[in-house]
Parts: sequence; C-alpha cells; structure tokens
Amino acid sequence: MGKKLKKTSFIVLPIILGVFLIWYSVSVLTNEDIEAIKTSFKTANYWWVVLSLFFGILSHLSRAYRWQFLLEPLGYKPRFANSVMTVLIAYLLNLFIPRSGEIARAASIKKYENIPFEKAFGTIVAERVADVIMLLFIIGIAFFLQTSLIGDYLFKNNSDSNPYFKIIILALIPLVGFFSYKFLKKSKHPVIIKIVTFINGLFDGIKSILKMKKKWQFIVHTIFIWVMYVLMFYAVTFALPETTNLPFAAIIVGFVVGGLSMALTNGGLGTYPVFVASALILYNVEDNPARAFGWIMWTAQTIMVITFGSLSFLLIPIYNKYQK
Repeated sequence: MGKKLKKTSFIVLPIILGVFLIWYSVSVLTNEDIEAIKTSFKTANYWWVVLSLFFGILSHLSRAYRWQFLLEPLGYKPRFANSVMTVLIAYLLNLFIPRSGEIARAASIKKYENIPFEKAFGTIVAERVADVIMLLFIIGIAFFLQTSLIGDYLFKNNSDSNPYFKIIILALIPLVGFFSYKFLKKSKHPVIIKIVTFINGLFDGIKSILKMKKKWQFIVHTIFIWVMYVLMFYAVTFALPETTNLPFAAIIVGFVVGGLSMALTNGGLGTYPVFVASALILYNVEDNPARAFGWIMWTAQTIMVITFGSLSFLLIPIYNKYQK
C-alpha cells in the first residue's frame, strides 16, 4: 500500500503543483494585465516560433542519431526511423508520467528492433549522464555571466570593478565541490549516500563515453543537441518586441531557469512560464511581455511534443509492419 501511494504521489503531485501555479499566476493578474498579455499573443511574430520548433526537431533527430553510437558497440544498429519515433514517444509520455518515457523508449526499441530492454535502457542512462553534464556546464556559464548581478546584491557594489572577482569565484567552485565530495563520501546518511551514488554514476558515465569507439561523434552530437535547445529559446525572443534585444546573459539564465523548472512538474506545467518570466524581469523586461514570452515558449514546445509524439505512437507499428 505504501509503495502504491508513493508511486501515485510521484505522478499526481507534480500535476497538482503545476495546476496550482497556473491558477495562482492567473489569479494575481488584473484585467489590464490579462488584456496586455492577450495583445502580446496576438501581435507576436510566430515565424520566429516556427524557427524555434525547427531547432527543436533538429535536436530530436540528433538525439536519435546519437543513440546509434551507444548501441553500435553492443552489436545493434536500429533503423533511424525507429530511433526517432521512440525518442518522440518518450518525450510525449514524460509529459504525463515523469521518467516513464525512458522506460517506454527502451521497451519500444526492444519490440521493433529486438534489442534487449536492459541494454537499451543502459544506453539511455548513459545519454542522460551526458545531458546532465551539459546542463551543469550551461549552469556554470549562467553563473559566470550572472556574477555581476549577484555581486550587486551581496556586496552593494558593482563586481565588475574588480577584474579578479569572476576568476576567484570560478576557482573556488571546483575546490568547494571537490572537498564537499570527499566529505560526503564518509557519511552514512541514506540521502547523502544517494547523492554520492549519483555523482559516482556521473563519473562512470564520463568514463564509458570516453572509452567509446566513436566518442568524438557522440560528444559533437551532444553539444549540437544543447546548442539547438538554446537556439529554441533564443529564436522566440524575436517574436516579441520587448524581448528582442535581450543580452546573451539573459538568454542563458532564462534557458537554465526554464530547464530546471521542467524537473518540478510534468513538462514544466505551470512552472516554466512563471520561472522564465521571473528571470526575464530581472533584465528589465516588463511583467506582462515576460509572462507572454514564457507562455508562448512553453505552449509551442508542448504542442510540438504532443503532435510529433502522437504521430510517432500511431505510425511506428504501421512503419514496421510495412518494413516486414
């Protein structure tokens, strides 16, 4: 009973949180705010949104192709179409049940390419390790670009006046991380053990990637995927005049905040627009255009995932029946 309740909570609570945030973010708006957001939606240049979705499609194709580099050393070479459709199905299912997409992806490739589930799932975990590393790298860039603002808040002055400020911060981060890891390894607390196990998994994943036969192709595709993610965000900034001239720092910070919000609710339901808007407001974007940007960005991504994921779900059995 306890496990069943835990699983149900894992699925239901993020959805409840997302719905609550949508309700709350709408409830605090005045009639003037609502009209201003509607105007932003009506006057937005949606060709930039289409370009954003094109970058998203390229990232999905690259992710499917990158998967080949992990499966090939195991003796498997699935058809590219099946790789693409299983990736899209995974994105679709993750909208409804967190992390169910990875399981469905491994199960689908087993069914249509006869690749053992555990081997397919292992390669997906290795992929996730690479993606976590890239996300951490981009978070590091965001922190680097944001140090001036942080310095203003912490020290009440402009940290740019000290040219060594960023260098000192960047030097301290890995040192603090290293000594913290050494300290945590000695702990017996269950939560700390899980954290250490996660970190060790990252290191093991890095080692396995570096030992791959086509590691450079894998690394190039990984970088390409995340560049496409950033370009998806960047392209939509041109859809609204208020966000057209955002600095690069705002693009990276907004992207990181939006990405982290995806972990809180299914597909960023409710959290993505709120978090992204709060990030853009820091860069002097007015509240309502910032909210409109967040909702346009989230809606476009969600529609893309639902559309292509549903098509893949319907077409993959037909495609494989035709191939046979």
